[in-house]
Amino acid sequence: MKDLLNKDFTLNWMNYSLELGQRTHVMGILNVTPDSFSDGGRYLEREKAIEHGIAMARDGADMIDVGGESTRPYSKKISVDEEMERVIPVIEALSQALKIPICIDTYKSEIARMAIKAGASMINDISAFRFDPGLISVVQESGVPVILMHMKGTPDNMQDNPTYDNLIHEILDFHNSAVDRALNGGIKRDMIIIDPGIGFGKTFDHNLQIIRDLTKFHSLGRPILFGTSRKTFIGHILDREVHDRDTGTMATIAAGVMNGAHIIRVHDVKKGVETVKVIDAIKRGAFIRMEKKIWHDIKALPGQLK
Repeated sequence: MKDLLNKDFTLNWMNYSLELGQRTHVMGILNVTPDSFSDGGRYLEREKAIEHGIAMARDGADMIDVGGESTRPYSKKISVDEEMERVIPVIEALSQALKIPICIDTYKSEIARMAIKAGASMINDISAFRFDPGLISVVQESGVPVILMHMKGTPDNMQDNPTYDNLIHEILDFHNSAVDRALNGGIKRDMIIIDPGIGFGKTFDHNLQIIRDLTKFHSLGRPILFGTSRKTFIGHILDREVHDRDTGTMATIAAGVMNGAHIIRVHDVKKGVETVKVIDAIKRGAFIRMEKKIWHDIKALPGQLK
C-alpha cells in the first residue's frame, strides 16, 4: 500500500505540467452562480469573480475551477446560454491574467468547447460523461486533462435516500467504466483524474467511509481529486453553518492527503495551501517548497472588468 500511496503522476499538456505526487496540489473553487451551496451569489458579478480568481492564485492555488451552474443537492439545470454568459468572460480574463490552469466545471460539451477556446485548459465533469457523451470528443480533440467524478443519480435527486450494497466496490466499478469510456473515445489515460464524489449521492456515513478508505481508490492507477470543502457532513459533525466549516474542512483535507489525495478542491485556498504544506511535510518526512506562482496584475486587463 505504501507504493500506491506514494505513486506519482506527471500530466503534460499545452504549456502546463503537473507533478502530482511530489506534493499535494490545490484547486480553488470559483462559483459564478447565484445558488451554489457555499458562496452562491458572492462571485456572480464578473468583476468580483475575476478578482477572486486572481486572489486565489496569489494565495497559492495550483489551478482554478470555474463553474456556472450549481450542482448542490436538488439544484436545477440552467440553459447553455445562461451558463455560457456566466463563465466564458471570467475564463477569458483569468486565462490572460494567470499562468496556472483554468478548469471549466461543466458536464455540457458545448460549454466545455467554448471554455477551451476562451482559455480553459482542464475539464471537470461531475457526471463522468453520463449526461453528455459528446464531451468525450471535446476532451479528446483538445487534449486537456479531465476529472471524472462519481455521482449516484443527478443533482436534483442524488440525495433521495442513496443506497449501496458495497459502497467502495460500486464506486470503483463506476470509475473503471468511466475510464474505459474515455479510453474508447481516444482520451489518453494520463489525462484522466478521478474524484470519488464526496457529497454527491452519499449519506453522512458514506462520506466518512470514502475518506477512511481513500487508499482503495489508488487501485485505479489515476490521480485522485478530493473535494470535501464546507460540505454538509462537516456541518453535521461540528453543528456549524456552511460559512463556518473551514476548520472541519481542513481536518478532512488532512485525512485525505494522508490517504493519498493528489489534488484537494477547496473554497479557502490560503488555509488549504497551509494545511497541505504541513501534512505533506509529515507524510513525506521533508518540506517540499511550492513553486512560485506567476500572474499578471489585474490592471493589465483593459476592458475585462467593464
